[in-house]
Amino acid sequence: MNDTTTPPPAQQFKSFAEFYPFYLSEHSDRACRRMHFLGSSLGVLCLGLLAWTGEPQYLLYGLLAGYACAWIGHFVFEKNKPASFKRPLYSFMGDWVMYKDMWLGKVSL
Repeated sequence: MNDTTTPPPAQQFKSFAEFYPFYLSEHSDRACRRMHFLGSSLGVLCLGLLAWTGEPQYLLYGLLAGYACAWIGHFVFEKNKPASFKRPLYSFMGDWVMYKDMWLGKVSL
């Protein structure tokens, strides 16, 4: 049984709404969040390049840049394992919601 200070393991979440606060708690280090922001921005740039050029390798470049930056953020700065290892879909969704929230000033950058 978990108390209010310990979030439940990622596999116990029944919805993304339940998962997102946990996701944010796994990104408390500012440098980690900045690495996520960089990776997501590079991913968006690569998607734009894919749309502009029609070259499919930009999809791969975007995924590689996004995940590389995020994993560096976790392993080097946050010192935890990325949530994508246990909840890949919720983690992917959380990354984009956090990215939006950083642009809106709801999550500090």
